[in-house]
Amino acid sequence: MRPFDYHAAFSRNLGWVRAEEQDSLRGRRVAIAGMGGVGGGHLIALARLGIGAFTIADLDRFDVPNINRQAGAFVSTLGQPKAETLAAMARDVNPELRIRSFPNGVTPENLDDFLEGADLFVDGIDFFAIDIKRRAFARCRELGIPALTAAPIGMGVGLLAFMPTGMSFEQYFRLEGHPEEEQYLRFLLGVAPRGLHRAYLVDPSYIDLANHRGPSTGAACLLCSGAIAAMATRILLLRGGVEAAPVHHHYDAYLQRFVATKLRRGNDEPVQRLKLAVARRQFAAMLRAPRPPEPPATPMEAILEAARWAPSGDNVQPWRFEILGEDAVRVRFDPHDPANPYEYRGGEPSILSAGMMLEALRIAATMQGRLMEGRLDESTGRLVAELRFPVAAGVEPDPLYALLPLRSVDRRPYRRRPLLPRERAALEAALGPGLELRWHEDDAGRLAFARLGAMATRFRLRLPGAHAVHRSAIDWAPGNSRTGIPAGATGLWRPTLPVMRWAIRDWRRMVALNRLGGAHSAALQLDWATALGSAAFFTVALPEGAARDTEGLLAAGASLLRLWLTATRLGLAMQPGIAVLLCAGMVGSELPSQALRRDVERCAVGLRALAGPAADRLIFLARIGEPKGAPPRQRSVRRPLADLQGG
Repeated sequence: MRPFDYHAAFSRNLGWVRAEEQDSLRGRRVAIAGMGGVGGGHLIALARLGIGAFTIADLDRFDVPNINRQAGAFVSTLGQPKAETLAAMARDVNPELRIRSFPNGVTPENLDDFLEGADLFVDGIDFFAIDIKRRAFARCRELGIPALTAAPIGMGVGLLAFMPTGMSFEQYFRLEGHPEEEQYLRFLLGVAPRGLHRAYLVDPSYIDLANHRGPSTGAACLLCSGAIAAMATRILLLRGGVEAAPVHHHYDAYLQRFVATKLRRGNDEPVQRLKLAVARRQFAAMLRAPRPPEPPATPMEAILEAARWAPSGDNVQPWRFEILGEDAVRVRFDPHDPANPYEYRGGEPSILSAGMMLEALRIAATMQGRLMEGRLDESTGRLVAELRFPVAAGVEPDPLYALLPLRSVDRRPYRRRPLLPRERAALEAALGPGLELRWHEDDAGRLAFARLGAMATRFRLRLPGAHAVHRSAIDWAPGNSRTGIPAGATGLWRPTLPVMRWAIRDWRRMVALNRLGGAHSAALQLDWATALGSAAFFTVALPEGAARDTEGLLAAGASLLRLWLTATRLGLAMQPGIAVLLCAGMVGSELPSQALRRDVERCAVGLRALAGPAADRLIFLARIGEPKGAPPRQRSVRRPLADLQGG
């Protein structure tokens, strides 16, 4: 192998830079303050550009939370000084590099020494070290040094250049005279004035200004380093045309959007002042909000944390965990409520959910290299599972593990494109041979299920026993729901929600609304629009002659979860049709009106026409298809693990 040669090492830059420009970069020095989230990546990107000299500074050492995004963070470098580690990495790119290192970081006392001889300053200072950041940019202006900052925002980059004769850092951000937390807000708003990232900030509770913590991704840090290297090329090679502050550039790779914003008065622009007022209220609310839970401390907790995403009717989560040791847990399943009409056939839906939970536990255990074994006990009238999770050699993580927290119910219309043969085959394989799966993919099938669903909706909205369930299950608070179904995820159209919210508070109101066609309107929204907007329906039945006992239903629940997770892996959405089984299964039950009795008889006849002899053995039916867009904004989430532990 030939020895290192500068011109050979950076020859692939040629074409984008001239040969004489590459030699010019070899003689340039860049000062980078901070070797963490973005600074370390800046050093490596600029070293690969062929810049020959650097001044770097950082006083920190690598820790585990750095691994998701920092260029020098590896298991092998944990505990090592960041500046020393990154200097070694950069010299591994170019052993001729001239590096001056400040292992105690940049301070007001050493700032001039740090900037000595620099042709460019690049900001990698921690977001929360706002005072030294301000001092560094101010001194660069006094010394005539161009200064760049690239902020990792979500999965994008916000880029600002401050040239010695242009708008200053202080003129842009307007930090002077404000308390520390206000300065954080102003800096954040200045590096992301358009706020593109807010569209996909799914959990603001992880923004913790008080404790100097916030979310950051490796994708954003890499984009920052690329943006800095490109802008540095333009500045150091004197090519001109740099759009410096007050122009801000924001590229968001997640949204695939780029915007350039010109704030002639920086954060003193009227629109920015308005945004600041809104941001102050939002961050005040964040400070009052509960903090996110700590990550699992043990393998057993990690298993339960993943398995708690198993589905249950109306998101009631009818299970409680009792950790018995480092590899054992007792799971108690709540007995079904006989007053709940959705718990038909002696609580069959709850038993299926219990089977899904047990399968979720088994899947989650594989990620910890463990098997699941144990026994079931129904002697107390309550299903109890005594489970052990021994470590075993050769246990491979189940690929469905990753889908546990992503699987959800999508009650919106889907695309009507037919299922692909490979999709059907994967779903059938996931369900396994122990159950009968039947597809209904043509227009006649969709129409028949639309009629069945509409009948079931009209029935349950006029059934007094179902009203109490609906009232407790629908969560009208904004956002996701930990204990029910968010109103925005029910499938009802937005203009209908206020009317339904009014009516659901009192059974008499619901009766009045139904007389005015409320049940028919709901059926149009929940059944006709969605059923006709689906790729297919499918039914799942027990094999002929199979016992409809707890053991069989638990096994069926496990198979159904695997099918559902596989659908999620394939990018398909699903919505169970439990209301149809409820309606058809109430033939012969005591009902408060002749009209309701006619409804269940018609529903049973319609279901039998579709399913044939298997109608009496059905345990599950659902619609499926490719979603039209992004997942719903609201979804049912789960109680924290701490709330699910105990008796």
